[in-house]
Amino acid sequence: MRIVFIGGGNMATAMLGGLLQQGFAAADLSVVEPGAERRAELARDFGVGTVAVEDALPEAEVAVLAVKPQQLAAVAKARASELAGRLVISIAAGVRMADLDRWLGGAARLVRVMPNTPALVRAGVSGAWLGPQAGAADREAADRILRAIGSVVWVEREEQLDAITAISGSGPAYVFHFIESLTAAARELGFDAETARTLAYGTFDGAVKLALGSADDAATLRGKVTSKGGTTAAALARMNELGVQAAIVDAARAAQLRAGELADEFGRD
Repeated sequence: MRIVFIGGGNMATAMLGGLLQQGFAAADLSVVEPGAERRAELARDFGVGTVAVEDALPEAEVAVLAVKPQQLAAVAKARASELAGRLVISIAAGVRMADLDRWLGGAARLVRVMPNTPALVRAGVSGAWLGPQAGAADREAADRILRAIGSVVWVEREEQLDAITAISGSGPAYVFHFIESLTAAARELGFDAETARTLAYGTFDGAVKLALGSADDAATLRGKVTSKGGTTAAALARMNELGVQAAIVDAARAAQLRAGELADEFGRD
C-alpha cells in the first residue's frame, strides 16, 4: 500500500514513524510539504520521498490530509482532480466530511479521523468515521494506518467525532492540567520543583499503568485505595464538595459544543 501525506507536520511525522516501525517500506511513503528545509529533514529522518506543493502528487492508493483545518479547503480544491478515486483520510480537526467531499468534487472515498497528541509517542487514541462511499477494504486500510500511532475507535455517526474530540482529542490537556495542579500542590506542601515533578508525574504514570493492567474499573480501583476516615477519603470528600467530577463533565460538554461550532466555521467556503 502506497501512502502520500499532504502536509509534513507533527502528526504526519508520528504516522510516518509508526508505519515504518510496522514494516512499511519507506519507498511506499511520500510527503507533500511546502518548506524545502522541512522536506530535507523528512527525507533524512525517514528516507521517504518528498515533493513541493507545486509538484504533482506521487502515485499512491491512499492520501492522508494532514494540513491545518484552516488550510484544508484550499488544499482539497487544488488537489481534487488528483485525489479522485483514492482513499482520502482527513486528520484535520473539525472539518465535516460533507464539506471535504464538496471541496473534492465527490470523487474520493473518505475517512474522517480525530487523532490526539499522544500519537507523537505511538500512544494515541484516534476516533474514525467511514464515509458513505468508502467500503470495508477502505476501513481496513485506514485502521492499519491509524494503528501505527495507537488505538482506534470507529464511530457509527459522524457527529460522535465531536464527542471523541471532547474526550480523547482535548483529553490530554485535561490530564496535563491535573498533573500541573498536583505538582502545584506538592510545591505548596514544601517540596522543590524537581521533587514535586517526580511525585506528581510518577504517581500519575503508575496509577495509569495499574489501571490498564487491572480488570477493575476506575471506581473500583479508587475504592480499593480509599480507607474509611483516612487521608484519601478526606481528599476525595473535598473534591466532591467542590464538584470536581461535575466540572470535568461540563468541560467535556463545552469542548463538544465548540467542536461543532468550529466545524461550522471551517466549512464555510
